[in-house]
Amino acid sequence: MLVRANHHYPSRRSAVAADNVVSASHPLAAQAGLSMLARGGNAVDAALATAITLTVVEPTGNGIGSDAFAILWDGKELHGLNASGRSPSAWTPERFAGLDAMPFHGWESVTVPGAVSAWVAVSSRFGKLPFATLFEPAIGYAEKGFPVSPVIAALWARAEHQLSVQPGFAETFLPSGHAPQAGDYFASPGHARTLRLIAETKGKAFYEGEIAEEIEAFAKAHGAALTVSDMAAHKADWCGTISRSFDDVSLNEIPPNGQGIAALMGLGILANTNIRDLDADDPLAMHIQIEAMKLALRDAEAFVSDLDHMTTVTVDDLLDDGYLAARAREIDGQRATNFGAGAPKHGGTVYLTAADSTGMMVSFIQSNYAGFGSGIVVPNTGVALQNRGAGFSLDPKHQNCVGPNKRPFHTIIPGFLMGQDAPVMSFGVMGGPMQAQGHVQMVLRTQLWGQDPQMAVDAPRWRVTDGLGVALESSLPAATIQKLQAMGHDITLEAPDNAFGFGGAQLIHRLGDRGYVAGSDPRKDGGAIGF
Repeated sequence: MLVRANHHYPSRRSAVAADNVVSASHPLAAQAGLSMLARGGNAVDAALATAITLTVVEPTGNGIGSDAFAILWDGKELHGLNASGRSPSAWTPERFAGLDAMPFHGWESVTVPGAVSAWVAVSSRFGKLPFATLFEPAIGYAEKGFPVSPVIAALWARAEHQLSVQPGFAETFLPSGHAPQAGDYFASPGHARTLRLIAETKGKAFYEGEIAEEIEAFAKAHGAALTVSDMAAHKADWCGTISRSFDDVSLNEIPPNGQGIAALMGLGILANTNIRDLDADDPLAMHIQIEAMKLALRDAEAFVSDLDHMTTVTVDDLLDDGYLAARAREIDGQRATNFGAGAPKHGGTVYLTAADSTGMMVSFIQSNYAGFGSGIVVPNTGVALQNRGAGFSLDPKHQNCVGPNKRPFHTIIPGFLMGQDAPVMSFGVMGGPMQAQGHVQMVLRTQLWGQDPQMAVDAPRWRVTDGLGVALESSLPAATIQKLQAMGHDITLEAPDNAFGFGGAQLIHRLGDRGYVAGSDPRKDGGAIGF
């Protein structure tokens, strides 16, 4: 049983213990998932209903035009799904010639959306309830409207200024010419129409039929490359997981093109340090974690790409025991270092998790990347298209260089902890580059330092930025902040309710042979609920 450690952080919440539980970033979505369990569904049905509902009630982080990844324990074995989309077939490097970086908004950042394929693949293989049943709560909120929650309203207002010029955005997401405020009701009939078509056709209308044709027509009207052929060629891949052990547990992540490998590398580096001798809130413990994640993230940025294109530096090279031990030796225990990428081969979302009384556990994440994504919204569909193309490099020598039919480097990652022969925790931390760093912080807080899921979520966080830069939540003790500054870290303080900068975590921890205890991030509007 997980024992609550003797650490205290400000929180509005307590951990939730139950036999069936859903933890999500929006309460209406979590309730949609729990309702599937009450109707005889399993954790997969709960997770998918939650995910589908989130596209309606939390459009500031995800949508029908998102990508998705999942890790799930079916009661006997672990499965991993990569449902991220690829670039349009017309995206040659020459298309972006003369640019210093990939476009961050607009049509030239849009890759094929994969979330719908994840819903179909996971439901058809592991779900119990009819596929269409999973859409009922989301369609109801899209048709009848729902009251916008406070955190979502703040993010929506920010997007109003950034994206109002993008094709289709204002018509769908700025009713009456402005973003809805907290408590305002928002409805999206086009969204309901698209969800109903996806439910009725098990995704075919989205990838091959009516909705795909509308996406292509809108793309052509703006000189963009995405076609029905690109959409129809998409498929989600059951890819398994890659893992790294830390003492008695192993962290499982989806293989590249995602940044999950950075969390594994960070944990592998930390296993070669004195982290076990330090307390959770010791500035030295934070320093060592920061340095380990800087090393891991520099390597991820330099080498991670679509797995089919990782031919020069491979996953095995990056996770090699000797290499990670060597990277650990680069850490100065008393001084911050501005690391570059290593030589492993010589010569930026919504997250949810669900678990049921049979033992099934699901870790699921889907995202537009930057808030509403590209800002492109296909008229009368509610489909906000992601901007994952911004994750490509324009360096022709980089494994992640933009090219046709290629998956870009991805920030969104579901996490899953395994014990020797049973699952321990399904979890994730939303928030772009925060995610791999958040995974490491959650693993150490729950497993090394014995904190329950809510305590681990409540604890102040840090985030590596560039060079010697580290962003800290201002709720950290002044003495801790001063110690890290004295060690050479370039500190930036941010508000402790910055859900985008420090992510939104959701955790479900298994309790022995029966039951779970869950936590949900107070930086978001959501919660953990169960029965």
